[in-house]
Amino acid sequence: MNRSRHGAFVAGPVCRVAPTTHGAGAPLAGFEFAVKDLIDVAGFVTGCGNPDRAADQAPAQRHAPAVAALLGAGAAVAGKTLTDELAFSLEGENHHYGTPVNPRCPDRLPGGSSSGSAVAVAAGFADFALGTDTGGSVRVPAAFCGVFGFRPTHGRVPLDGVMPLAPSYDTVGWFAATGKLLQRVGRVLLGDAAAQPPARLVVARDAFALADPACASALAPIARTLGARDKVDVYAGAAAEWLAAYRVLQGREIWQVHGEWIERRRPRLGPAIAPRFADAASIADDAVAHCQTVRTGLRAALDRLLPEGTALVLPTTPSIALARDASGEARGEFYRVALTLTSIAGHAGLPQVTLPLATLAGCPLGVSVIGWRGGDHALLALAARTDPI
Repeated sequence: MNRSRHGAFVAGPVCRVAPTTHGAGAPLAGFEFAVKDLIDVAGFVTGCGNPDRAADQAPAQRHAPAVAALLGAGAAVAGKTLTDELAFSLEGENHHYGTPVNPRCPDRLPGGSSSGSAVAVAAGFADFALGTDTGGSVRVPAAFCGVFGFRPTHGRVPLDGVMPLAPSYDTVGWFAATGKLLQRVGRVLLGDAAAQPPARLVVARDAFALADPACASALAPIARTLGARDKVDVYAGAAAEWLAAYRVLQGREIWQVHGEWIERRRPRLGPAIAPRFADAASIADDAVAHCQTVRTGLRAALDRLLPEGTALVLPTTPSIALARDASGEARGEFYRVALTLTSIAGHAGLPQVTLPLATLAGCPLGVSVIGWRGGDHALLALAARTDPI
């Protein structure tokens, strides 16, 4: 296959790394994986989707723990994949390096910021791929490109050797073409453990109500097929407060991570990205304090709603992938709803799996299941069972 045709991989020398364990006993022997260019691979620069950030970096001296674990399980690195600039986007575009082509619907965006990793799997250039997910950066491109995607419980996969964005929300996640392979990768990254799918699935009624009606209608029978019968309201009538808290808390953390470098380096930032950093720099301390209190309450409410054995079914995104030429208004509305949906797992640090089980207008549509804290293996077991549903 012509890897360059889809724009999934970073330009320059191809990043290929042989596995450190060989033989039939290695659980991932024979598989190849791609690595988002936020995650260190020894001997290669981690460019983070920005040319000035790349210029400031020396080649990584060691693999990030997730990369090392996969190499140790017998898989080989097939390449580094394009990321949205400094991971501050959900669209899949990069002003400096271009937009990867969504293999399932080429006239639409691939979703970001792990855009290249999702495209690499969807196009068959890699069996699975690593990405990062802060506000949906694995979940959204998985849904847009029609592949399985997983965001683990916060802290389950080490973040050493990974460029931070908003540390209390950041996770290392992964994509795979099948649910069984998604689970197989999870057994390497999370530790092998026997697990059954969640005993009880409930539908997030108010999350479905946020999605486009056609999207909600397409996903409702999927939820029933998965076994979800009961319905609950997640946001308790305060969805806007969930979104506001996410934007404030993520923005403050992003500026704490990148602000000093931006003010000192004055890097070239794309026209869509620069205003986001400016907004992050302007967040007031009293807003942060208020939203921290809100987040504490949301986490407690979700822990009550999702005890061990219970998981929540909802749309991964409010719609199919955005058109590549979508208007600013359409993008803004997408962000408003998408971040409200993704904030559920984000605020509480819960695991979430995206299942590519529906289509609409010829494009993929993902349904998600959010589990209880530490319920990662149960969600992966569910993904494996839906392969095929």
